[in-house]
Amino acid sequence: MYQSDESDFKLKHAILDFILAENPKFSDELYIQAKRCLIDTLGVAIAARNTEVSRVLEKFVKSQFGATETSSATLLFTDQKVSESGAALYGAGSIDSLDAHDGQVLTKGHIGVVIIPTLFALLETKNLKGKELLDAIIIGYEIGTRAGIALHETACDYHTSGAWNALVVAALVARIKKLSYLQTYEALGLAEYHGPRSQMMRCIDHPIMAKDGSCWGALSGFSAALLAKDGFTGAPAVTMFNDDVADIWSDLGERFYTFEQYIKPYPICRWAQPAVEGVLHIKAQNDIDIDQIKSVNVHTFHEAKRLHTMAPKDTDQAQYSLPFSVACALRDNTVSVKAITDGLNDPFLLELSHKVNCIENDKYNDLFPAERWAHVIIEMRDGSQLKSPPSIARGNTENPLTDKEVKEKYFDLALNLKTQDECDRIFNAVMSIETEPTSLILTKLL
Repeated sequence: MYQSDESDFKLKHAILDFILAENPKFSDELYIQAKRCLIDTLGVAIAARNTEVSRVLEKFVKSQFGATETSSATLLFTDQKVSESGAALYGAGSIDSLDAHDGQVLTKGHIGVVIIPTLFALLETKNLKGKELLDAIIIGYEIGTRAGIALHETACDYHTSGAWNALVVAALVARIKKLSYLQTYEALGLAEYHGPRSQMMRCIDHPIMAKDGSCWGALSGFSAALLAKDGFTGAPAVTMFNDDVADIWSDLGERFYTFEQYIKPYPICRWAQPAVEGVLHIKAQNDIDIDQIKSVNVHTFHEAKRLHTMAPKDTDQAQYSLPFSVACALRDNTVSVKAITDGLNDPFLLELSHKVNCIENDKYNDLFPAERWAHVIIEMRDGSQLKSPPSIARGNTENPLTDKEVKEKYFDLALNLKTQDECDRIFNAVMSIETEPTSLILTKLL
C-alpha cells in the first residue's frame, strides 16, 4: 500500500536508510575497492573520449542540455559546460562506448558506468569531501547490484543496464542533493518507471551505439530525482519495495556486492573474454605458427555464441565480436583499444576472425550468468589439435586483477588521451582521495 507519511518511511524502509545515511562507517577494505573501481572507470572514461559515440553525445548534450544558472557541470575530461543531467547522460554514454568498464555477473551489466558520471556532475555544486565521494560510490554499487538482480528475476525479457541503473542515479542524486525520505522514494519509483526497458540481445545481434542503455538510464535517474525534489510523484519501485524481491534487499549493509564487481582486462564484451583466456592459455603452452591455423573452435554459452560478427565495421561491432577478439588474442596476446579501433581493416586479423567457429555448450549454458565459461580447440593444417582447459574471464572475485594490473590498465587507457604527468596526477589523487576537498578533486581529476 502506498504510504505518504514521512515518519513511516524512516521506520519502514531500510533501503532509504542506507541511501540517505549520514557519514556511514564502511570498512577500510571497502574504501580500497571503491578506489580501485574509481580509477578503473576514470581510465575508461579518458580513453572513451576518442570514440564516435562520445563525439555525437557531446554535440547532442551541448545543444540540448546547456548549462543554466542553477545547473552546471563539466563534461568529463573536457572544458565544456552543460547541465548536470546532461553531463551524467554524456558521461555514462561515453564510458559505455568503450566496453572496458566494470560489471557484476548476476546483473549481467554495469554499475560504475553511471555512478562516476553522476557524482562528477554533482561535484561542482556540492561540497563533497573525498570520503563522501567514496561513500556514495559504495552505496551506488550496493543499490545497483541488487536493482539489477531484482529486475532480471522479475522481468520476462533481458533488459539492458539502463533499465535498472537508472535507480542508482536517482539514489545518488537524492543522497547528494539531500532529498527527504518521501522524495527519495518517489524518485526511485519514477526512475524505474521511466528507465529504458531496452532489450540487450537486440544489441548483441545487431551491435549499435546504443550499447547497454546506460546513457538513458543516467538521464532517467537524474531527471527522476530532480522531478521528485519538486513534488513529482512516481509509482513505487517494484524491484526495490515489492515483497517478492525482499530477499534480494534483506542483506543490504551486511553483504557488500562492491567486492563482487569484476574489472575487465580487455575492452570487449565480458562474454567474449573466456574465449580470449582459452586462446592465451594455448599460446602460453605451445609455439604456434599462426599462419598454419586451419580453424579455431570456441565452445561456450549461448549468449557468447551470439557475439558472431566476423568482420566488424566499427568499434561497437568489434567490442561485441567474439571471433575478432579471438583473432586479436591470437596475434597480439591481448585485445587492445588500438586493435578494436584502428585494426578493423587489418587483413590478417580479418582472415583469422573468419576461422573462428562458435559452438554452443549446454553445460556452460546451465552455469550462466553466475559463471561464464569457454574452451578452445585450435585445429592446425597438419591435422593436429591444441586444446585449452575450460576457461573463465580474469578479474572476477575468485581471480581478481592485482593492484598492479589495475594500475597498468588505467595507464594503458588514459595515455591514449592524457600525458604521463596528467595520468600520474589523476592516479595519485584517487589513491589519496579521502583527504581531498572538492576543489582539489576537480582540479586533479578533470
